Amino acid sequence: MLELLLCSMVTVLPDYLYRRYVQGKRFGHEITLFSVWYELRWGIVSCLMLTVLLITLVFYYHPSSTAAASVFRTVPIVPEISGRVAKVEVPVSGEVKAGQVLFRLDDARQKAQVESLKRKVEEIDAQMQLAEAEIASAEGQLRQAKGDYQQASDELRTKRELFQKNANVVSRRELEDLETAVDARQGGVDAAEAVKAQAEQKLATLLPAQKASAEASLNEAEVQLSKTVVRAGVTGRVEQFNLQPGDFVTALGRPAGVLIPADSGRGTLAAGFAQIESRVVETGMIGEATCAAMPLTIVPLVVTRRQDYIASGQYSAQQQLLDTTDLGAPGSILVRLEPLYAGTLDDLPPGSACLVNLYSNHHEELESGELGVFQSLYYHGVDTIGLVHAAILRIQAIMLPIQTLVLDGGH
Repeated sequence: MLELLLCSMVTVLPDYLYRRYVQGKRFGHEITLFSVWYELRWGIVSCLMLTVLLITLVFYYHPSSTAAASVFRTVPIVPEISGRVAKVEVPVSGEVKAGQVLFRLDDARQKAQVESLKRKVEEIDAQMQLAEAEIASAEGQLRQAKGDYQQASDELRTKRELFQKNANVVSRRELEDLETAVDARQGGVDAAEAVKAQAEQKLATLLPAQKASAEASLNEAEVQLSKTVVRAGVTGRVEQFNLQPGDFVTALGRPAGVLIPADSGRGTLAAGFAQIESRVVETGMIGEATCAAMPLTIVPLVVTRRQDYIASGQYSAQQQLLDTTDLGAPGSILVRLEPLYAGTLDDLPPGSACLVNLYSNHHEELESGELGVFQSLYYHGVDTIGLVHAAILRIQAIMLPIQTLVLDGGH
């Protein structure tokens, strides 16, 4: 309507003034309700054509979006293990700090497992002490066996010397018995050394390995025990936390509640623009927004990021080939906007819906001096008609409370 009124000022109005004061035709006489089209046909046609052209230029070079909101993320509250709720530490809705306990699961089984593994570690420690005693005992037996062997060897050597000096003093049978005794004593020494080596090997490798395995199992059990206490991962606010003691929760089931990070959705807007405006929308563009949660307020914005992918075109591997007709309506170009002046969006609740306008700026091209006369005039006109879109946004800001509270009955 605003474009039509502006265009009529330079088309229909001059046509009427020409016919009224130059041709002398009067409204109600030569110009009647039935002859308006014929008498003002040039002005009406020009007005319609200029209006369509103006609307096209305004919406192309100064795009607008009604799909804008202060989007925020949520963190589902789910345990890492399944279990029955033993105690709830926070209310249904409230502020929480990072690391604060939200609820506890029944941990009787996990505590029993931890206690059992602690006893297992203590048992291995006792076995290690017993192995040290076995080594000491084996060392004593080894010394005894070596002593017996040395005694038998000395006796055999003495008998051999006597036999060599006088064969009648020591019989050959007695020497053979002594040699057999020495061999037996040597076997006792070897057996004692083997017992000692076995005890040392047990203390050095087997028992430490068993202890390390038991400690690893103990650590795993303690981790499982710690998972029975569910904590807040970030500072924020819990909502819809309707968990009660006795409820059974699982990691794959429904969330126990929702945790909204404190800084999520604050100070930024996300808006979607039509794909036809992809060559116009770019980082650094200045824009404005008006939101239902901040009535009669215009917030200056700047585009800080533009998503290079259109979400509607994505697909995942499946057993059927992709058919582009199944993609549905064409998606939009997603951009992120931040306030041009700090703090202007602090009062905007996360999730609020807004109307956003962006304004093209060809100042650098015009100042470069590389454009021709017609191009300069064209870009001057394009930048100037941004005022039309800005005026439309302000009219929408004024009409929004009326539309919501009066015409829609407050819904």
